[in-house]
Amino acid sequence: MSGGKMDVALYTPLPGFANELWDVMKLFLPVGSLMVHPQDGAGGSIPQDSNMPDALLHRFWTDEGQDGLWHCAFAFRGHSASKSLAIPADIDEEHRDLVYKRLQKRLCKLTLYDLLKEMTGHHPPWGSLTGIRPTRLVYENMAAGMDLKTAAAALVRDFDLMPGKAELLRRIVAVQQTLPFPRTEEADVYVSIPFCRTRCTYCSFPGESLGKGCSPQIYLDALFAEMEASATLMKQAGIRARALYIGGGTPTALCEADFGRLMDRVCRTFPCLTECTVEAGRPDTITRGKLETLRAHGINRISVNPQTMNEATLRLIGRDHTPGQTKEAFALARSLGFDNINMDVIAGLPGETEEDFAHTLEEIIALNPDSLTVHTLAIKRSSRLNLEGAPLPPAPVAARMVELGEEAALRLDMEPYYLYRQKYMAGQQQNVGYAKAGKACLYNVDIMEENTSILALGAGAISKRVFPDRELRIERAPNISNVALYVQRVDEMVGRKRNLFGDAERL
Repeated sequence: MSGGKMDVALYTPLPGFANELWDVMKLFLPVGSLMVHPQDGAGGSIPQDSNMPDALLHRFWTDEGQDGLWHCAFAFRGHSASKSLAIPADIDEEHRDLVYKRLQKRLCKLTLYDLLKEMTGHHPPWGSLTGIRPTRLVYENMAAGMDLKTAAAALVRDFDLMPGKAELLRRIVAVQQTLPFPRTEEADVYVSIPFCRTRCTYCSFPGESLGKGCSPQIYLDALFAEMEASATLMKQAGIRARALYIGGGTPTALCEADFGRLMDRVCRTFPCLTECTVEAGRPDTITRGKLETLRAHGINRISVNPQTMNEATLRLIGRDHTPGQTKEAFALARSLGFDNINMDVIAGLPGETEEDFAHTLEEIIALNPDSLTVHTLAIKRSSRLNLEGAPLPPAPVAARMVELGEEAALRLDMEPYYLYRQKYMAGQQQNVGYAKAGKACLYNVDIMEENTSILALGAGAISKRVFPDRELRIERAPNISNVALYVQRVDEMVGRKRNLFGDAERL
């Protein structure tokens, strides 16, 4: 044991699956580390020393006979479980290794899940799923011929999801199917402004606080150079911009002059967009001048993010604004004609009760935004909350807060339209975006479903190239996160995109 967490020794014939098995263990137990010991997996019997403390024993084998089965077995602390799976015979040779690996990994995860569920009596809300995009499994089932309702319900049987989670996925995919699907020649554009007034205690994103030696003007000059080169690259490759998202950080943390420069250049470089979102973020960075700049450039979606409407919590998490400033910023945006405003809240912030979160939601309902994102607190390793040892709320409290968020969205006539999960999340819950009819954000769907290429500009941004005709293969080109290094090496960032997108024959 270390720091209240247990260290587990994994004896396995498939060490390449260790990370996924570790993720399954963390659904049930406070596992601090996993020490992997590769071993021969032949035979299929569980060793007699399976009662060794904190030793997870794994076997995986194929019968020599004609049954065509894979067999998997685990033993841990005197408990054991085994499962078998028919080896698919109709896989073409080109994709056989990839499909076999995916199915073997799934078999191993499900077998370990069964063991730990029986051993602990705990039923995780998302069952055995540990990935961040569970909607993919719904689409996978639909591609196999199931209708949407059956495709979502099958996840209860196959992965032990709680029925409410499967229904949530069904509703999300139903909304996504009403949205314009991206064309092969389209790509989204992301612009990173990695500056904030202060750093939130839960934040793990790359970024810098203004007034700490940063030079936004120099950063913008480098960003504009990357922007122009990327626009030229898109034109040469025949790529059309679909949706634009300016995030960070907090783009509105820039002064009005710099913010004006940014919007002028972005809108000249990427005109005629279907959708453009600017993450206004913290209410204390929103001014009439910045909002008027956005209106003048035709920006059709902004976010005004309180995270909580409880002032004591705002101080605790390192945000300088007040609930009153959130209301004022929202009202100002409405008065200037913004009719697509998103608001973010976080369930499970330090010290908050169900009543505190309910109060936040009541305040949000009174403002009546056009979309609402209900995040569940995830304490990342590089965040201050983790370094300070802040606890996550108990799972039942986190679950009830998430339910309150869904109830609030229903009262606002919103439907869920995208979802993602994270590691180290309170109550093993999820983040969900809700929106009124016609107000769903295309960029949010695109980035979560990974069905659209993205040219990402600025420090810490990661470009993605989606190859829909090649088993949805995705390649990435990350930008340097450090602002000073990004400025020095911006030409290299352009080169990475050229390598990713420049071969027209790969489109």
